[in-house]
Amino acid sequence: MPSLPLSGKTALVTGVSRRRGIGFAVAARLAALGASVFIHHFRAHDVDQPWGGDDIEALTEQLRGHLAPGARLGDRAADLRDPAEIPALLDDAFALTGGVDILVCNHARSGGDGSLLDMTAERLDEHWQANGRSVLLLTAEYARRISGVTPDAALRPGDHVGRRGPFPEPTGRVFWMTSGQIHGAMRGEVAYATSKAALAGITATAAAELLDVGIVLNTVNPGPVNTGYLDADSTDRDLSGIEEALARTAFGRFGRPDDPAHLIGWLATDEGAWIVGQVLTSDGGFSLG
Repeated sequence: MPSLPLSGKTALVTGVSRRRGIGFAVAARLAALGASVFIHHFRAHDVDQPWGGDDIEALTEQLRGHLAPGARLGDRAADLRDPAEIPALLDDAFALTGGVDILVCNHARSGGDGSLLDMTAERLDEHWQANGRSVLLLTAEYARRISGVTPDAALRPGDHVGRRGPFPEPTGRVFWMTSGQIHGAMRGEVAYATSKAALAGITATAAAELLDVGIVLNTVNPGPVNTGYLDADSTDRDLSGIEEALARTAFGRFGRPDDPAHLIGWLATDEGAWIVGQVLTSDGGFSLG
């Protein structure tokens, strides 16, 4: 692989509010592969969690150190639960270099969840708005800008959005993030698991529609990645038995943010272009038990 396979490309990565987070690792990896990077952050969410939020200025300065010569970095704060924030975010991201080749929808609401037996409409709505609806609306607006296709009327079941091509290469890459609900129970995280399951479940349909205009979509399940929530001083859950659980895993550790970041980085290159519409698990075999 060339040392800078994403040179000349621009990536928009959402949910980059903490240096220990997956979003930061993805942004750093894409930058290291040569891309210019525009990051979205919503620090107000993280500061309300046990793991807290980083200083954004310090975060962007560290991320700048991963850029290749000539690559650019930009950022914007936005609460993507508000659909009105989406066009402005894309405006700024496209303005960084004149285009966006890669969209990584990493943002998500965490915390404030519960079991099925104490679930409320408010909890479900809050997680759906942040984790599901905003991802679909952001992807849709991105696809319209990339393709120039805006259907004049609602399409009937089975209709194509306006097939074009053939394409010499993807016109854009989109990555969604799901979670471990596809492999087993997530007790006490019903609202979160529901919203993430929606993305996994709709991946094939969305990928087929996006492929009509040359955009490649894949969804990544990063498995259990310790971004701070599995540390005693910043957890939101009972960690009793955690060491015993780790001892039963093949490699004796949970995932690190760099693990899914390397997968996304490779999929964003020409070498990963033939993988389309998949829900890919990157968990070191954790889901195999």
